[in-house]
Amino acid sequence: MALIDFGGVKENVVMRKEFSMAKARKVLSKETIAVIGYGVQGPAQALNMKDNGFNVIIGQSKKIKRDWDRAVKDGWKPGTTLFDIEEAVQRGTIIQMLVSDAAQRTIWPIVKKNLKAGDALYFSHGFSIVYKEQTKVIPPKNVDVILVAPKGSGTSVRRNFLSGAGINASFAVFQDATGHALERTIAVGIAIGAGYLFPTTFQKEVYSDLTGERGILMGALAGVMEAQYDVLRKNGHSPSEAFNETVEELTESLIRLVSENGMDWMYSNCSATAQRGALDWKPKFKKAVMPVFNDLYKRVKTGAETRRVLTTCSKSNYQELLTRELATLGNSEMWLAGKATRALRPKEAAKLITKATKGIAGRKSN
Repeated sequence: MALIDFGGVKENVVMRKEFSMAKARKVLSKETIAVIGYGVQGPAQALNMKDNGFNVIIGQSKKIKRDWDRAVKDGWKPGTTLFDIEEAVQRGTIIQMLVSDAAQRTIWPIVKKNLKAGDALYFSHGFSIVYKEQTKVIPPKNVDVILVAPKGSGTSVRRNFLSGAGINASFAVFQDATGHALERTIAVGIAIGAGYLFPTTFQKEVYSDLTGERGILMGALAGVMEAQYDVLRKNGHSPSEAFNETVEELTESLIRLVSENGMDWMYSNCSATAQRGALDWKPKFKKAVMPVFNDLYKRVKTGAETRRVLTTCSKSNYQELLTRELATLGNSEMWLAGKATRALRPKEAAKLITKATKGIAGRKSN
């Protein structure tokens, strides 16, 4: 591991140059990696590992026709590399639990009864293990229990892999039954294309992940955008102007500067007026949202958010309800303005975006 200074705190991370792909292939040369679930993370991790030369199979319920058909479209062959969940677990030695958190509770009895001594049970989220009182996912003592959690959606995991950049991921070992759990974990992290790997625990991963998703990454971001957009519209600004000042400038310009060299660098590359205003208002926003974040973290830590997920996402009509909620979001004035704004981007750029998206969603790996 390399010792890296993160803002004055030194942490050990695993870099691809020190744990090479060749080493990962050697470690996993006798393993069959069974990816259970072909929904969000499953396709990206499975295709990345397949492209990197690892022995990968898919376990997917035929009842979820959309995901089964997607797997077939991506080049997985029924009876050869694509199986139902039970057979995939039987054939695999590293079982990647990549169905949704709510679905993991549902399929766990099938997975558990087909695990073999020495298998590795792999997660990309600590949810089922940390909240075992609610999920009832309690692994047997004779298997490794490991985690690699990419810091991005499945789309980003695949897109960054295709670009050669990779995506950062955390890793953890919850149970080492074989004495080789850590080596297996890091090897799989390299196999899925991680840019670098940093250590965590199952508990810390799930606490930070649930807080981040509900907070700045998705919930807070969408909420703050809506608030600013609504204020601008209420004060007479057009939908186009309100959307561009709220979303377009952030996503198409400023956030890229932050990604390149940090927030201070982005500030230094904006006007003096923008700098002064941002520096003055930043502490006000922090003070306003700190109580919300404290409440959020408390709900995550106590399992309240877990109960919400398991109760709601397990309903038989959940997909129907979710579709309605997302349609309400997508059909709001702000995001209809966004759709119109995207359509006005230069056509060559739009073609490149479309081509990249197709490469991620529909690329066959035969």
